[in-house]
Amino acid sequence: MKFIYQDLLSFLVHQPSKEDLSKKLFQLGHEHEIDGNIFDMEITPNRGDCLSLIGLSRDLNNFYDNKDPYSIYDQEIELLDLNFLNLSIESCPKISFLEIEIDKDTSSYKTYLENYFSLPGNKKTNFFTDISNYISYERGQPTHCFDREKITDSLTFCDKYCDEDFKTLLGEKIRLKDWNCVFAADGEVVSLAGVMGGESTACSKETKKVLVECAYFNPEAIIGKTIKYNLKSDAAHKFERGVDFASQEKVLRRYISVVKDHVPIKSLKMKTFIGEEFEDKYLPIEIEKVNNILGTNLKYEEYVIYLSKLGFEIKDMIKVPSFRHDISTQNDLAEEIARIIGFDKIKSIPLNLNSNLSPNQNKIADIEDFFVENGFSEVINFPFTANEEEKSILIDNPLDSNRKNLRTTLKDSLIENLLFNERRQKDSLKLFEISDIYSNKENIFQQKKLGVIVSGRCGHNYEDFAKKLDSKYLNKILNQDNNVKIFNIEEIPRGSLKTKKRDKIFYTEIPIEDIPDKIFKGSTQKRNKINFIKYNPISEFPSSTRDFSFSIKKLEQYDNVISIIKNFNNQNLKDSFIFDFYLNEKLAEIKVGVRLIFQSHTKTLSDEEIQKSIDDVLKPIFNLDGVFVPGLELK
Repeated sequence: MKFIYQDLLSFLVHQPSKEDLSKKLFQLGHEHEIDGNIFDMEITPNRGDCLSLIGLSRDLNNFYDNKDPYSIYDQEIELLDLNFLNLSIESCPKISFLEIEIDKDTSSYKTYLENYFSLPGNKKTNFFTDISNYISYERGQPTHCFDREKITDSLTFCDKYCDEDFKTLLGEKIRLKDWNCVFAADGEVVSLAGVMGGESTACSKETKKVLVECAYFNPEAIIGKTIKYNLKSDAAHKFERGVDFASQEKVLRRYISVVKDHVPIKSLKMKTFIGEEFEDKYLPIEIEKVNNILGTNLKYEEYVIYLSKLGFEIKDMIKVPSFRHDISTQNDLAEEIARIIGFDKIKSIPLNLNSNLSPNQNKIADIEDFFVENGFSEVINFPFTANEEEKSILIDNPLDSNRKNLRTTLKDSLIENLLFNERRQKDSLKLFEISDIYSNKENIFQQKKLGVIVSGRCGHNYEDFAKKLDSKYLNKILNQDNNVKIFNIEEIPRGSLKTKKRDKIFYTEIPIEDIPDKIFKGSTQKRNKINFIKYNPISEFPSSTRDFSFSIKKLEQYDNVISIIKNFNNQNLKDSFIFDFYLNEKLAEIKVGVRLIFQSHTKTLSDEEIQKSIDDVLKPIFNLDGVFVPGLELK
């Protein structure tokens, strides 16, 4: 949503600067960018009530006091005689119609209406439709205008099975398929409800009499229609997120006021059809619970002020305003108060955590500790996969269209993890995951499993440098040398994988419930000691490796060489280790192979940058008596 800074100010008593307004919007959770006087908002899907000027001003009420600066038509209106039939009350429980007639055109718009068309993408079409679009911008409630002369005596709203062409008011021809909520006149679809009207009943510049529809549509009836028909619709965007059930008549009265501001009104009629009453939502007053959630010490008076200014009515219970569909629990109320206070201003207090784990939690913790202590890295993957199997569960509304199924195994995810690391020059990979898998073979089935995958060198030190991670290694790690085979280890062929690596891949997977409780015991005592670990993300840039063979003529200098390398402080030196060691006792000489790995988190390192780092680390080593690299001299 885009809005003009000055337009929002008209709804606020106190006039903040753009900078101050921006800070408050961020505090309230409304991400945005500013381009001149235009705020480009990213409103979260649960806050459909903020997709308008008046909605944002309500949310800012605790800071600047909101107001409604514009007149609302308050005269009695004649009852509209409209033959309207609602055949889908569940999809449209409430709808209002306004019939308004004028007898002359307007040559210019008032400032507030003209300003709306200065926003990028907003174009004038005709008088009535322009007002309809502006009302949506101001009030957050979409309306739709039918040319009254093109509507017969009857109008029907229904959930209809369609297989027909439909021409939108923009002149685009689409094919309506399957079930759609529509308005129909004489059996012809004249509007795709909540999305876009049709060309056959659209208003034009010659229209003098209009039928304005203002409805509350169930969001589920609208969701997905714009994607299905490749339509861009501001109305659908708002209906999908939920509009105010109680606002329809007031919105139409505001529509009348805007028309009256521009031209004399010849006739005026209105009627509301209610198929299902909206039930007010109430929550109990539980200040202590809110304080426990937030770690605050709010008094009753503060609690009332914060919530009242957000539109909540507080007496014996808390009445949730009709425009706040997202409020249903005490956690929601706590979040509202936290937004007003500012999360950064709430003092942190230690969490009172229950250290008593269930037997299964202890078992999983033992397994995790065991593998970490043996040099494995734990991974956590999303449970979605592109692999479609007969027994896999298909997701109705997937986050990623390429991953529509719940995984039936951990193998595919762990293979992806391994290949991801291999492409970043990792040559010793030991990974494990403890997660759920899902199946729908007979009935929906969920099971927690352990998956383990290895490939490459056993380690970087010279004792393990030449050794490979294989099934023998896994058997030993998994305590299967005692002839009790619990894990079935398989080799994963590389032929089907897009990789040039040749190291063999070994994998095992087993349900947690099938692992004996005692097999991974031994780490429980260490769990009570909290270690603060700093996370270092994997660099997206390539690493560069340099190997050096040191000759050490004086044995006592070996420790000095290792100390210099170990303690060398350089942001580009990612890792260093001894991959080869040889002691010639006759010559009293040590030969040491050292690998230096250089990598940056911000860019690809140049040869010059790498060489400078090498010179910096080698210089103090070459100053040691009896230490050199054959054939290498520093400049």
